[in-house]
Amino acid sequence: MRKLKQVNHLMGLMRPAVEDVKARHPESAVFVDAGSGNAYLGFVLYELFLKDAAGGTLLSVEGRPELTERAKGRAERLGFSRMTFQTAHIDQAAYPERIHLLMALHACDTATDDALIAAIRHGADHVAVVPCCQAEVAAQLKEQRAAGKGSMGLLYAHPWHRREFGSHLTNVVRALTLEAFGYQVTVTELTGWEHSLKNELILGRRVHRDNRRARVQLERLLAETGVNPKLTRELGVKPAASGATELPAEPVAEAPVEEAPVPSEG
Repeated sequence: MRKLKQVNHLMGLMRPAVEDVKARHPESAVFVDAGSGNAYLGFVLYELFLKDAAGGTLLSVEGRPELTERAKGRAERLGFSRMTFQTAHIDQAAYPERIHLLMALHACDTATDDALIAAIRHGADHVAVVPCCQAEVAAQLKEQRAAGKGSMGLLYAHPWHRREFGSHLTNVVRALTLEAFGYQVTVTELTGWEHSLKNELILGRRVHRDNRRARVQLERLLAETGVNPKLTRELGVKPAASGATELPAEPVAEAPVEEAPVPSEG
């Protein structure tokens, strides 16, 4: 019941994005559920938005074959013919060339980064992720602490603080990375804490081709904290060099961008 409440609430928060995609791509909309598990999220989305629609497909990507087969059988019994399944880790999946909305509910640690990388590289109009179990940055903070990172290290001297600060910093980097690659970002609560401690929802809607101001801010944040998670490494974002220039002006929002940007892997 807790999972059902989370999924239903997420669908409510995602409704404007889903309806935007359906309005602009009524017959060719492509939805991706990355790290889908039992595909509960995908089944609810299909039932609410695709079952009676003229077109549109939903791809569920899951690395555990037994979950993929179980979900595939359920889709066949329900007659959800435009719901497809792929057994693959998020960073190794064969995605459609163009994705209109990508979602990832509780993709663990760097799997959320993999989902965001796929969204950015395939030009997703909308992104919705609920991160889970952020451990990579906490480990990098531990290395920074051991190296004597000045007074900033006091924020994560204790393991408990390092885990909590690392989790927060991870999601700040994720939101800022989306902004740097042209997304308008909203960060909000998914459900009440009584239903899940993994409760932060990051929503992104692509409105620019890129955002140089956010890119500079991201590079500075990486330099000041000494971290460089998988997301920024894979997208070629490097910490700022010393003596960084002034921040560029805020970009003016454009109409939704149709072309799929292909960020450098270097």
